[in-house]
Amino acid sequence: MAQVLEFKLPDLGEGLTEAEIVRWLVEVGDVVAIDQPVVEVETAKAMVEVPCPYGGVVTARFGEEGAELPVGAPLLTVAVGSVEAATGPQPSDGPHPSDGSHPSDGSGAAGADSGASGNVLVGYGTAAPAARRRRVRPAPAPAALTPTAAGPAPAATAAAAATDSADPRGPIAVISPLVRKLARQHGLDLRQIVGTGRDGLILRTDVESAIRTVDEDRTADAAQVAHPGSKAPDERVALRGVRGAVAEKLSRSRREIPDATCWVDADATALMAARAAMNSAGGSAAGPKVSVLALLARICVAALARFPELNSTVDTDAREIVRLSGVHLGFAAQTERGLVVPVVRDAHTRNAESIGAEIGRLTEAAREGKLTPAQLTGGTFTLNNYGVFGVDGSTPIINHPEAAMLGVGRIMAKPWVHEGELAVRQVVQLSLTFDHRVCDGGTAGGFLRYVADCVEQPAVLLRTL
Repeated sequence: MAQVLEFKLPDLGEGLTEAEIVRWLVEVGDVVAIDQPVVEVETAKAMVEVPCPYGGVVTARFGEEGAELPVGAPLLTVAVGSVEAATGPQPSDGPHPSDGSHPSDGSGAAGADSGASGNVLVGYGTAAPAARRRRVRPAPAPAALTPTAAGPAPAATAAAAATDSADPRGPIAVISPLVRKLARQHGLDLRQIVGTGRDGLILRTDVESAIRTVDEDRTADAAQVAHPGSKAPDERVALRGVRGAVAEKLSRSRREIPDATCWVDADATALMAARAAMNSAGGSAAGPKVSVLALLARICVAALARFPELNSTVDTDAREIVRLSGVHLGFAAQTERGLVVPVVRDAHTRNAESIGAEIGRLTEAAREGKLTPAQLTGGTFTLNNYGVFGVDGSTPIINHPEAAMLGVGRIMAKPWVHEGELAVRQVVQLSLTFDHRVCDGGTAGGFLRYVADCVEQPAVLLRTL
């Protein structure tokens, strides 16, 4: 016979305590293999597919798409062992045990012939030596599900099931796949139905009764539709997932960091010409295309070497400024899931070509929703290219707990005085938002001026190469 095992939402790392169900990858009644992804969830850091450490038949799912579950909450139950035993009773010529007990593998990880998960899920681990076999006694049926002498009780609605049903975290008392299919087709949660069969077994008549109750409720609701002239209700959007994480981080930045912003216009004509020369070079000088963002990132790294005060963080508990030895450069990226800030690790050890390749790799992963929590944390300075939205300037909010952020507007043709004459040049506005606790305006102004000088005269960078 099959053994029903419960798979709970595992610890996904990085201190995350909850996740939102984005998409179920399996249905009740599906056969799953060990380590097969069963659900796609979104955390405050990334979107991940969660593999199931058990192989067998899915007997229940917990939570609809869009629901938020804490770590440790049940995700689904799997009947491990014989598929026939999991989906329904089979004819047998031999005697049946009167007490309903059956042998089961005491390890609780799989049936007698099942393999073991190779994934390391916090709270599950990997395969362990087989434990001694023992008989597992079935839990006694709750009193609310035991039929009375007067006859079977009528099927209860979802409200009655909340007080009379068994522990919602246990297996569902259903044998027939047809009953499961009927409930699934009508969007019913079998955990909210009290069975009238033997030992609380949910029968087809119980599901049909629940369907009639739901249809009656829907008819009553339709009769109470608001009049055509009434005001439509306001929409409420839950702050969770990436949007919730961004809201919390930006709010904390505003509460804790006394920020200030300075900005300057720069003639980027020479920088654009240098980039064109790099990308058109042939022969031994040829290489991957270099983006404007990669060049600006390399300029930031050089500026931070001259002004290390801005590559720091504030330890409020110790009342200390921590100047960081390495530069882990974050860059703002807008995706369908919202704003994310991937981090280029050890940017101070990379050249413009290497930085550009890493930015491209992380940007592609961000668009596909495959960034890991580790790739979204640990930044020490952020580069924000809001010029891609067609705007010139901004006063961005610092990415807590960093100390500064460089903003870059769009590069566009403008009239500019060049070598004493009016000319049309490629002009960009640069802004620096900084934590006034780590430095004064002189340091921030020096940093921004150095960045502008490198944009206007890229040869200045040769001093640091």
